[in-house]
Amino acid sequence: MRLVGFVQTGRAAAPLFCALVVLSILYGGGQSQAGEAYGVSAAILFAVLAWQTKVLMDVEPDVQRRLSRIAVGGATREIAAGLLAAVLAGLPVVLVALILPWVVGGVTTPRAGDPPLSTGIALGVWAHLLLLLPAVVLGALASRAVTGHTGRGLTVLVAGIVFAIVFGLKSFPVPWLAPPVMVTARDTVGAAHLPAVLLATGWGIAWSAVFTAVYARIRREQA
Repeated sequence: MRLVGFVQTGRAAAPLFCALVVLSILYGGGQSQAGEAYGVSAAILFAVLAWQTKVLMDVEPDVQRRLSRIAVGGATREIAAGLLAAVLAGLPVVLVALILPWVVGGVTTPRAGDPPLSTGIALGVWAHLLLLLPAVVLGALASRAVTGHTGRGLTVLVAGIVFAIVFGLKSFPVPWLAPPVMVTARDTVGAAHLPAVLLATGWGIAWSAVFTAVYARIRREQA
């Protein structure tokens, strides 16, 4: 029901168009290696996907959300259904981001000494899928069901995006407080080593799991 409402009301168009605009501007600045281009693309899409998740979850009226909880058989299933809907809604945006640079000529072929094109593409797919998870969680935490007010939700959303960038700087002492947005962008430059990829993957999954638990607890307490 969330996905149907998200699409039929036309709200799905705004995040997708936003992604197309910002990525077109990014790739319009010149060509770059696939891994580097995709790393920056994934970092930018983190904000777009978090916003899209908030929009999707806010489509459902509060009364209908409570009725849905009864219809599906409990809070856990209703919460899981909302998160799953957000992930599914994010996949088409990720697909567009992976295809767009080839359409607009934003990717250059490898030169001597550069990592192979297949490596860059694999890193790009990894980066986008990895950051999709924390983006969905952040968007869920900013939804009206948690914050109770649109203004507070936007504050949570913007603050989360800013913190993800600031905490991701190399000079920040405790970067693990935020999802690995900037780390992932840096890891896709050149031939990323397997330990770095595994560390960022574990980091992203762990961060998502912790804050998914926070989101679920808040939602259950509202029952």
